Amino acid sequence: MTAAISIAGLRKTYPRSWASPPFEALKGISLSVDEGEVFGFIGPNGAGKSTAIKILTGVMYPNAGSATLFGVDVVQPEARRGLGYVPENPSLPDYLTPLEILGMGLNLHGRKPASPGAHCLRWLERFGLGEVANKVVRGFSKGMAQRTALAHALAVEPRLLILDEPLSGLDPIGRRDVIDILSEYHRQGGTIFLTSHVLHDVERLADRFGLIHKGELRAVRAPAELVGGEEKVLVRSQGEVAIAGMIAESGGRWVVEVTRTHLWPTLRALDQAGHVLIEIKPALSLETAFLQVVKGD
Repeated sequence: MTAAISIAGLRKTYPRSWASPPFEALKGISLSVDEGEVFGFIGPNGAGKSTAIKILTGVMYPNAGSATLFGVDVVQPEARRGLGYVPENPSLPDYLTPLEILGMGLNLHGRKPASPGAHCLRWLERFGLGEVANKVVRGFSKGMAQRTALAHALAVEPRLLILDEPLSGLDPIGRRDVIDILSEYHRQGGTIFLTSHVLHDVERLADRFGLIHKGELRAVRAPAELVGGEEKVLVRSQGEVAIAGMIAESGGRWVVEVTRTHLWPTLRALDQAGHVLIEIKPALSLETAFLQVVKGD
């Protein structure tokens, strides 16, 4: 099976003034994303994420290395057929309406649904934009512009979505709605390559993560593999009686990290002590792995 995205030895250097040396944004990164996979591309500001995406979408050329989308070199316009792309700061033509913007996207991609207007309106309604479908986007909030760009990308029924900070500017309800829509797209076989600083939401979506720092790809694995060690869970409860191994928090709450094999004995001890269980969740997180990579540099 041909990989949805294949990157080999990709390098990009930005020239600077005569007094400063060139800046190497990408230092020979290589990775592969399978068709039907959600891949989270994570790193701090200036790590090279947006540079890699600009190369994948044909906005700029690399200095060395190669990249393909479904086996077609990204320098070829054909590589972008069936590609939905949302940049970090979408620049929408503010004299058009969301309905017109989505219709323009259908024409550019050669999509011809039975009823184009109804097709576009359905996508705008899914993103909560049905009531403003015929209003020009001038004056839209950042969140509304972001949702319009996402609706535009999905309305063309892409086989690959490349999203640079897709949750930027969205309120908690908007983020939840977008996560639900992207999860449905994934379940239907779509491929997603995304960056985001909202690590919790990315963690809910992605099958694998690539951690990039200072232009170098430091790790490409599943979340638990990034941290390593035996998988643990965090248990938090509330009660008046101290439990061996638990750490006291404010308000009579207690917390402890245990391995999964010791979870049930811990819960039985809490029950016997009359504690009320507050939460159980994985102790390993994408944020932990992210901080390990950045702080360990």
